[in-house]
Amino acid sequence: MNIVRAGLLAVGLVLVFAGVAAAAGRGLPRETTARVIVAFKPEAALLRAQALSANAGKDQVAALAQRRADGLAARARVVLSAGRLLGRRAMVLRASGLDSDTLAARLSGHPDLLYAVPDRRRRIAAVPNDPLFSAGPASGKGPTVGQWYARAPDGVTRSAVNALGAWNYVTGSPSLVVAVLDTGVLAGHVDLAGVVLPGHDMVTDLDTANDGNGRDTDASDPGDWITAAEDSKVGGPFYQICGVADSSWHGTQVAGIIAGAADNGVGMAGIAHGVRILPVRVLGKCGGYDSDIIAGMYWAAGVDQPGLPASLTPARVLNLSLGGDGACSQAYVEAVASIAAPPYNALVVAAAGNSTGHAVGTPANCPGVIGVAGLRHAGSKVGFSDLGPEVGIAAPGGNCINIDAASPCLYPILTTSNSGTRGPVANGWIWTDAYNISVGTSFATPIVAGAAALVLSARPDLSPAEVIALLKRTARSFPSSGADNGADDPTPVAMCHAPNGTGQLQCYCTTGLCGAGMLDIGAAVLEAQRRVAAADSSQQLFDFAERGIYSAYFPAPAPVETQTSAPFSYRYYPGTGVYLGVVVQSDSAYVLDGVYVMGGSFGSVPLYAGQLTDFIVPRPH
Repeated sequence: MNIVRAGLLAVGLVLVFAGVAAAAGRGLPRETTARVIVAFKPEAALLRAQALSANAGKDQVAALAQRRADGLAARARVVLSAGRLLGRRAMVLRASGLDSDTLAARLSGHPDLLYAVPDRRRRIAAVPNDPLFSAGPASGKGPTVGQWYARAPDGVTRSAVNALGAWNYVTGSPSLVVAVLDTGVLAGHVDLAGVVLPGHDMVTDLDTANDGNGRDTDASDPGDWITAAEDSKVGGPFYQICGVADSSWHGTQVAGIIAGAADNGVGMAGIAHGVRILPVRVLGKCGGYDSDIIAGMYWAAGVDQPGLPASLTPARVLNLSLGGDGACSQAYVEAVASIAAPPYNALVVAAAGNSTGHAVGTPANCPGVIGVAGLRHAGSKVGFSDLGPEVGIAAPGGNCINIDAASPCLYPILTTSNSGTRGPVANGWIWTDAYNISVGTSFATPIVAGAAALVLSARPDLSPAEVIALLKRTARSFPSSGADNGADDPTPVAMCHAPNGTGQLQCYCTTGLCGAGMLDIGAAVLEAQRRVAAADSSQQLFDFAERGIYSAYFPAPAPVETQTSAPFSYRYYPGTGVYLGVVVQSDSAYVLDGVYVMGGSFGSVPLYAGQLTDFIVPRPH
């Protein structure tokens, strides 16, 4: 996507990606068709009367959904048409002649409903031998710093995430799947060859879909361009909402940052190269609806969806480089909680937004999501990034420094794209560069998703909450000096402040506004592997205790099962009533890797006996 870089320093960057409701100066037209998401209570009479059979086909699902809509129409005082089902208890409703907020208000309080919320639009907010990793391409389009953000940090690029250090320990596992919920992915790109799995297109609105058939099994990207005629057509679906634009190939760009092939002699290297990408198309022309995004989240994680084929390759990490204004709705809260729980154990990573320092958008502000803010190369908040207490961590979002539009961007994010301005061009695979640039929290987000995928490649047993805690725990501190506003602006860089309705450009982050710190993938992976070593050593400790001088306390005439109860891995010895445990997860009440005993002659409170390494030397790994 071509961006005039003067805007980065002069007025901030306003993109259609990751939570921007419209281009600067445009207002949203009043809705003429309302869309809401409703969820029935488990005991709802309408739910019991219109039960969904386990083997219902697409037509049966549609008919049942309409009967449920008809049952709610009297309360809404309007004719309701049914949209898609979201699981067995939630669905989309549409009505003409009023807006979504009005319809949601009318339905709220219905005795059969748990909630009714507007269905809003969201926007697309070892050194490898790949030439773009080290420096710019042979075309001379740069940047000369190459994939600066993936290397170890230094005095200039302080926000670099040290993926290179992580690759010394682990690369992405082919069994680890990352879902990209976006505009679709062009699997034919040379740097995505063999990486992209069969996915699904969740976009139901035909104008938005731009492929003529709505929801289907084709998760490729047909393009999301907006013409001048579409932008200026009064009453049209895109009238003065998004602005004239070429196709973004946004999903393909996100996929490349996560999983672009390494050591294939071309292009760039993905943060978690080796993992596979599950494309879930939830956005089209001018974004997409919450209901399609939420349906995509459920499907990507492996939750059965009525009328859809099951996902055969469910994802452990979901990347949502999208968003919009407003509080997190109950529909998102339920979706995130459901897919994070066993047996799905799926982590959601979402972009904070690009509205120049305003409040974090949805779904990044939802509980259980790790929201991502964007950093400049110097470690300060990049001007376009939003911020707030909901942010979990910060990562490079790309920035250009220079303000001359004819000059190359100095610190962009490099990734996979296509040369088509409308539909995709066959064999038109390209990479973004210093002139055709990728910057935004949309592109900081897949860096974090890639980090999570590497951690899970090393430790697939970790829960989403444990992955988030590990990424936060190993993050580096934000700098409070060393950044500047450029040669033309001597104003010192200020500390960031809480969102207050006015924009704020570059500023120094705090942990209360930009997350736990600057992402450090090398440290995160090393810690994940250290936990493997600690778990192995805890087994050695248990075995040693049962055979050594402590065996009187830990008698084991038969094999004793090792059990877990956070934060402990432990064994219980009924002969003496004693527990022997090792702390294998971080917990403020106990010492990590600490050995504790309890029960019998030791009393009812865990007693600290020392560190694991005081008793057992870990085996080399």
